[in-house]
Amino acid sequence: MCSWFQVGSARRVTAQGSPRQHRVSAAAAAAAEMDSTSLEPSLYTVKAVFILDNDGNRLLSKYYDPELYPTMKEQKNFENNVFSKTHKADNEIAFLEGMTIVYKSSIDLFFYVVGSAQENELMLMSVLNCLFDSINHILRKNVERRCLLDNMEGIFLVVDEIIDGGVILESDSQQVLQKVNYRADDNPLTEQSVAQHLTEKLALTTNVSVMSLHQPKVSCHCSVSVRDPGLGAH
Repeated sequence: MCSWFQVGSARRVTAQGSPRQHRVSAAAAAAAEMDSTSLEPSLYTVKAVFILDNDGNRLLSKYYDPELYPTMKEQKNFENNVFSKTHKADNEIAFLEGMTIVYKSSIDLFFYVVGSAQENELMLMSVLNCLFDSINHILRKNVERRCLLDNMEGIFLVVDEIIDGGVILESDSQQVLQKVNYRADDNPLTEQSVAQHLTEKLALTTNVSVMSLHQPKVSCHCSVSVRDPGLGAH
C-alpha cells in the first residue's frame, strides 16, 4: 500500500512531467512552428516562367528565385525534366523536384509557370492563362514558334507586366495588353501588315511619280526690260 506522501509525489511528477518530456515537447513545438511558417502564403508566388518548343528547346525563360537553379546548366536540366514529364501528358498540373508546375500547349509551343510545392495551383493557373491569352492576342491567334520568335519583344513586355520579381502584378489579359500598347480592339502590327503598308506606300509613291511625268509642263517666259534712265521716251 502506498502512503499519501507517495501518491502525492506521483501526482506531482505526472503533472509536471520529466525534463526529457519537456525537451521533446519543446522540439515538437518548434518543428510545428517552422512547418506552419513554411506553409504561410508568400508574396513571391512565381518561381519561374519558361516557354519551350515541341523539341524541348528553350525559347524564353525567367527565374525569379536566385537560389533556385542559379546556373544555366541547372535551369536547362530542370526544363528538360519538366518537358520529359509533361509533353505527352494530358494534365495541366505537375509536381517535380519540390515544385508545383502548371502548363499549357499550343501547336508546337509549351508554356510553363512554376511555384513552390505549397503554392496555390489556382493562382499559378491564373498567371498561365493571363500569359497565354495575352500572347494569343499579340500573335493574332497564331500561337506557334515562328510567330513567337518574330514578336519576342512584345512577349517579354507581357511577361514583365504580369510578374515582377516573382510577385504577380496582373492576371487580367486586357489590362496587360493595354499596358503594352496592345488594345483588344486594335490589330497589332505584324510582319504581314508591315509588308502591306510598305507595298501600299511604294504604290502611292509610284503613282505620284507617273502622274508628274504625264502632267503637261507649263513654261513661264518672263522678259524684263531695263530702262536706261538716260534715254528719253520716244
